[in-house]
Amino acid sequence: MANFKSVEDAREYFNNDRYAAMSGVYIEELGEGFSRCSMKITDTHINAAGGVMGGAIFTLADLALSAAANNVHMPTVAQQVSCSFLSTVKGDTLFAEAKCKKDGRTTCVYTIEVKDNTGRDIAYLVGTGYKL
Repeated sequence: MANFKSVEDAREYFNNDRYAAMSGVYIEELGEGFSRCSMKITDTHINAAGGVMGGAIFTLADLALSAAANNVHMPTVAQQVSCSFLSTVKGDTLFAEAKCKKDGRTTCVYTIEVKDNTGRDIAYLVGTGYKL
């Protein structure tokens, strides 16, 4: 059973995640063990080399993981996340989809795929959540 009554309910809850909110991360979809978030790229996301900062990409993926995991069990926090950056961003918007692979008694495992709006694979993450 989902913890959030609607995606709007989840958006309101995660507005308290101030860093993600200030970064422009937006929850698009939410389901049982699934979420899809987006982030419009702005000048604040750009690094010294002119690309999108890895931390910005990670922030988007982290909120996707949090939204999906906390919809199943609240509270769940990230215990460990590995991230492989695959390509540079070519589009102007990023999307992260988190999917539950294992939902255990005290931990859960999610995969998170980050793509840009051109369909380019940007990053792949595997995250372990710890259920408090």
